[in-house]
This record gives sequence, C-alpha cells and structure tokens, in this order.
Amino acid sequence: MTSFPPKCSSYSYLQMNGREIFKFAVRVVPQSIEAALEKAGLAGSNNFDWLLLHQANQRIIDGVATRLEVPSERVISNVANYGNTSAASIPLALDEAVRGGKVQPGHVIAAAGFGAGLTWASAIFRWG
Repeated sequence: MTSFPPKCSSYSYLQMNGREIFKFAVRVVPQSIEAALEKAGLAGSNNFDWLLLHQANQRIIDGVATRLEVPSERVISNVANYGNTSAASIPLALDEAVRGGKVQPGHVIAAAGFGAGLTWASAIFRWG
C-alpha cells in the first residue's frame, strides 16, 4: 500500500497493489500455518480438520488452500455471502461454521489472519 502526502483542503488516498497482496498472502500464510502446526506438534497439512482464513477474497483463500493441499470441503469460507468484513471475518466465519454444524467439538482448526501493513499471524486450536 502506498500513501500520498496530504494536500491542504483535500483527502489523502491509499492505493493497494492487489496482485502483490495476493502473491504475499499465498506465499506467507501457508508458511505461517505450517510453522504453527509444527509448534503444536501437528506438522503436516492433514493434521487439522478445518482451514479458517481472513476472508479477504476467495482467490486468496483458494490459493492458500492449494499451497497447503487442503481440499475445498475442509475450508471455511463465507466471503461470497458477506464480503471482506475486515478484522471480524475470522470470528464471523467460525460462528457461521459452528452454528451450521460444520465445526464440532474436538475439531482442530488452523486459522490465519493477515492485513494492513502486510502483517500476519496463525493459530492452531481445538474447538469445544
């Protein structure tokens, strides 16, 4: 993202390079999840039940899932219904998956968020 210096009596604009954001997320997020799985003693993409990502857009979600070799039926996604809900996207998608009966007690979830300033984090947790 690039910011431009403010001008008197005008608004500043942010500019985002979507192609670079996509490449960044699809490269860094899988590495972050793999490191978190290793720290949790669950190394390997098949050692969790659900992949839950920040719901930025479906292309990024699909790209990360492909890199991790996670089939689409194990990916929690609601971006098509609500769009990018920013910081609320992970808890909203998780709530919908729990209420919809997908996520059950004992399921292991690999979650990752990423966003402004090209920051990211991952967590591995067991539901219920």
